Amino acid sequence: MQVVDVWDSQLLTMRTFEHLYMFSIALFSATIIGIGIGIIVFLHPKIADTVLNILNTIETLPDIALLVLLLPFLGLGAKPTIVASILYSILPITRNTYVGLKSVNKEYIYIAQSIGLSSNEILLNVRIPMALPLIAGGFRIALVFTMGLITLGGLIAAGGLGTALQTGIYLYDVDTILVAGLWTGVLAVILDAVAGIIESRLQVRYGIW
Repeated sequence: MQVVDVWDSQLLTMRTFEHLYMFSIALFSATIIGIGIGIIVFLHPKIADTVLNILNTIETLPDIALLVLLLPFLGLGAKPTIVASILYSILPITRNTYVGLKSVNKEYIYIAQSIGLSSNEILLNVRIPMALPLIAGGFRIALVFTMGLITLGGLIAAGGLGTALQTGIYLYDVDTILVAGLWTGVLAVILDAVAGIIESRLQVRYGIW
């Protein structure tokens, strides 16, 4: 097997950029939405169970089924792939944000109150920073979900590395399957390692509950 030949014939450099483009949009959007929902359910705990149950229900849908459900509304390509990735990745970020905000040691809250900080100031300056290690943990889980969904996007003409894998499977080209599959796995490991470093550093700095 000539790795270079497979790489060039399957345009894996271009496919990698396509993959990372969709991945970045999906993960960034899921992070912003997930943290936002996590803060909302923390501030309004009566709706926490309902919101988390809805997100859990979405999470239980098979990923292929979710992609298929989105096709009539978004068509083939990157859009349904990105939206499905966002929907799948919101739960771990929301849940960890909510738990992280709730789990801050009450001593730090009492100290913040004693020096005159308002509830909003405590949220921004105490709770959110100290919840960052748990939020980073949720982000890391979401990263894995996102990578998997973006790869499956090859089934619906989304581009990315999933396209090369689908080509290899369709043609039963073992070399293409191996090269594209291994490269997708290596990319996922690299991204997870970066997320792990960030999580560890946040844990060292803020993990003092």
